[in-house]
Amino acid sequence: MNNRIVTLALASSLASALAVAATPAFSAEQEKCFGVALKGQNDCAAGKHNCAGHSEVDYDAASFKLVPKGTCVSMETPNGMGMLKPA
Repeated sequence: MNNRIVTLALASSLASALAVAATPAFSAEQEKCFGVALKGQNDCAAGKHNCAGHSEVDYDAASFKLVPKGTCVSMETPNGMGMLKPA
């Protein structure tokens, strides 16, 4: 019984650590840029999904990618320029 509790505790700790590692690190030198992420390469929540890597199309205007501050609106995609707010 004790082995089962220890195994469960370790598995829970590992799951928590992986969840934290999957969260994008946001710093003051970065900004959210909408409409520039490729399919499955978005950094977080948007529109039809709420997790990093869940964007189903390239350049989804509701999905963001963290980029260096001041570069978003100059990023050109086949659908137009990067945006600081979701469309």
